[in-house]
Amino acid sequence: MAKFNIISQFLKDISFESPNVPELFFKQDDGQAKLEIGIDIQIKGAENNLFMVDLIVKVHSKLDANEKSIFLIETTYSGLVQMEEEKNEEIKKRTLLIDVPTLLFPTVRALVTRLTAESGFPAFVMQPVDFEKLYTQKQAASTPANA
Repeated sequence: MAKFNIISQFLKDISFESPNVPELFFKQDDGQAKLEIGIDIQIKGAENNLFMVDLIVKVHSKLDANEKSIFLIETTYSGLVQMEEEKNEEIKKRTLLIDVPTLLFPTVRALVTRLTAESGFPAFVMQPVDFEKLYTQKQAASTPANA
């Protein structure tokens, strides 16, 4: 892991939609809810070893029976990171895609929990995310099978 310091963290974008309220509160027979969770990390490099790391999380809850949306949350939570000079690109990449998002995630998790609770739905608490596993899966998916 490269040495780094998170200079600032901030909420860059957030959206909450519940297009089928209040009907959802009146009907209780539409089956179970299912969740789709998507996580993406984007990095923008800048001068002087400064990087912007965007942790993008989408949580979509739908009814199983008819695919009707219960709620959709999209958020981008960012960290401005100062990294010490690192010659090894793999170490730099792992730091920005694993270590920094691991530190940013608890705030996103708390935001999602608070939004769902405030919306009138049961509070949804996201499970912890293994960013190292996500990184490994993404690397495996982008490596050709014959390599």
